[in-house]
Amino acid sequence: MSAKEYNKLFDEVIAKYHIIDDVDQPFENPFDKNTFEHLLYRKNWIDTVQWHYEDIIRLPDINPNEAIVLKRKIDASNQDRTDMVEFIDSYFLTKFKDVKVKEGAKINSETPAWAIDRLSILALKIYHMNEEATRESATDEHRAKCQSKLDILLEQRVDLSTAIDDLLADFASGDKFMKVYKQMKMYNDEDTNPMLYAKK
Repeated sequence: MSAKEYNKLFDEVIAKYHIIDDVDQPFENPFDKNTFEHLLYRKNWIDTVQWHYEDIIRLPDINPNEAIVLKRKIDASNQDRTDMVEFIDSYFLTKFKDVKVKEGAKINSETPAWAIDRLSILALKIYHMNEEATRESATDEHRAKCQSKLDILLEQRVDLSTAIDDLLADFASGDKFMKVYKQMKMYNDEDTNPMLYAKK
């Protein structure tokens, strides 16, 4: 798959979510669990639901108790998001494991999956900025400003997609090599978060 195909899949996920447009709607992945598409679909669904969690928690009149529950959901979603990134990087590590790395090959500061993570978020920005650029209830000035931002986001997607394709080509040719560090998040771990292990 190319990054262009990632974008197409992300757009389909976001459109699917907005048919019901509810953070509590059931999730169903149409792809076989052993496919790369399955990982991408799941990743973008997590991002899409979290996007809307973040919208809800910013409601000025949100009930404080509901906000706490929602914050816990956002924390769990962030952990799911990180886990999915690591699954995607594991896919690429397996894919390129037999590539002979060239002498002088360099490591990339960002793994493919974290670049794809940014591409997934970018798809959400594009979807929602387009909504604002075409919102009939908005002023002409608002729509024009949002259209200008949308144009930049679309250009950014082209550039990031090209960079991802180039990076994967470099891995395939041995010009670069992959090295993955787990995120090792501490705040969700009752053994490393002092606010949690102090309660044991």
